[in-house]
Amino acid sequence: MVIDKIKKRIDYNDKDENKEDKSRSDIPVGKWVKCESCKQILYKEDLHKNYSVCPNCGHNFRLSSRRRIAQIIDEGTFEEFELDIKTDNPLEMPEYVKKLEALKEKTGLDEAVKCGIGEIDSNKVVICVMDSNFMMGSMGKVVGEKITYSIEKAIELKLPIIIFCASGGARMQEGMVSLMQMAKTSSAVAKLHEAGNLYISVLTDPTYGGVTASFAMLGDIILAESKSMIGFAGPRVIKQTIGQELPEGFQTAEFLLDHGFIDKVVERKEIKKVLSQLIGDGSKSLKKGKRDRSDLNLDSTDSNNESNNSDENDSKLSPIEKVKIARDVKRPTALDYINNIFDEYVELHGDRYYKDDKSIVCGIGKIDGKSYTFIGEQKGRTTKENIERNFGMPNPEAYRKALRFMKQAEKFNRPIITFIDTKGAYPGIGAEERGQGEAIARNLMEMSTLKVPIISIVIGEGSSGGALAIGVGDRILMLENSIYSILSPEGYASILWKDSSRAEEAAKKMKLTAQDLYDLHIIDEILDEPGGNARKNVKEMSENMRERIIEIVDELSKLDIEQLLEQRYNKFRNM
Repeated sequence: MVIDKIKKRIDYNDKDENKEDKSRSDIPVGKWVKCESCKQILYKEDLHKNYSVCPNCGHNFRLSSRRRIAQIIDEGTFEEFELDIKTDNPLEMPEYVKKLEALKEKTGLDEAVKCGIGEIDSNKVVICVMDSNFMMGSMGKVVGEKITYSIEKAIELKLPIIIFCASGGARMQEGMVSLMQMAKTSSAVAKLHEAGNLYISVLTDPTYGGVTASFAMLGDIILAESKSMIGFAGPRVIKQTIGQELPEGFQTAEFLLDHGFIDKVVERKEIKKVLSQLIGDGSKSLKKGKRDRSDLNLDSTDSNNESNNSDENDSKLSPIEKVKIARDVKRPTALDYINNIFDEYVELHGDRYYKDDKSIVCGIGKIDGKSYTFIGEQKGRTTKENIERNFGMPNPEAYRKALRFMKQAEKFNRPIITFIDTKGAYPGIGAEERGQGEAIARNLMEMSTLKVPIISIVIGEGSSGGALAIGVGDRILMLENSIYSILSPEGYASILWKDSSRAEEAAKKMKLTAQDLYDLHIIDEILDEPGGNARKNVKEMSENMRERIIEIVDELSKLDIEQLLEQRYNKFRNM
């Protein structure tokens, strides 16, 4: 709402109304806007410079398609598709035609979506931006056709496509013709996935109805602008139907993230940077820049030398002592290694079905410009973190999240790196109801046939099928003080001897140390820990892992797909 009658400047950063700022005393009338959230009066020019985000409360003002394109696409690179498509009036409603003409004149738009080609940090993309200023971004035949044409153009040009969604849903004035656009656009996305193009969907406020239930929720990666309202049925409809008060935060972007339906919630000013990381070669978007290795003080000895395979590397520590080290709350976690191994990374979320289980972290990282998919079982250090991470014990939705990113890695030919560190899959009622066994079994089967290299690294405690569910790798590595076992020593002693206090004895019998498993030909390599314990120098440990990842991926990449899969099959066939 523009405030036309304000004659003097109101400084929204200064609570003192008597304070005068002569530099703005001559601002013209009609240059002010009221924030719908905090009700503060804002100077429009400052608001636009802040990405149309209220500097007081963080409320995102809705953007026109033109302004969105200006924020995302490199200046001077956007070329709009010129399509001669006219809006039909299938229900023969005269008022609909009049409304369309009035909106065209008022907004300068021909319809509720702008589509074309542009560049993001010099990376060419097809982009579609829906505009809620035109009939609330509702999808009629023209919108459906423009989205579909853009998808087909992306396939033809072999380009990524990004669609910014903002819509109230299907366009009522076009009846069933509007509804059929859901099937049209979804079919086009199916062809896009088949062709192997990257599709990033960005959900903005609001995204509802037929757009949510079609192309908006079908991206390889789904981002959402913070605080956006997203759903199928609107909250008012739901509330009227079920007669209940809706929970706070219901249908927000953050709500969907927690429930596993989107990959990441992004602040508006960060969206271009995140998109650049996801589509580019990383050279212009590194969050840490060139890695400085001067402080690592690394030995030049090859980490894959013969000492890995000899008794010289065997520690004096007993098996139960290694169990204690592997479980040490201060031992480096998957995220510690991910943060140090990759030059940059983006963590992504959700299984797209039920929830984002934080006991497994997934995402895309880059090493020297090459993209990898990482998947890691993640424990916490504090009680609060462990509760949030479910003590590193994955539920079925965590394994399904991992599988989703494995399949995505296969689609985009990214090697997969998994970090194993769990006391086991979570043994709860809900986990069983949601199919814990099926989720693990599915991962084992699918990993055996993934057409990309897989490296699995046991970094701490690897226990039972909960560890193996992300461990079907072409190469299996263990840190020297990590353990890998059929279950915990306590559980082993309890089952075999009905006495969990015999855990130390069980640890000796189970052959769960890295050296034991190397001798049994279960694992391929042992990685020495700096100073005998990885927590002493996580940077050096990460650097050693990074170098081996590069070397192993280089080796495996020389194999054709048939050889890669045959070697992986035989590896486990011969165990």
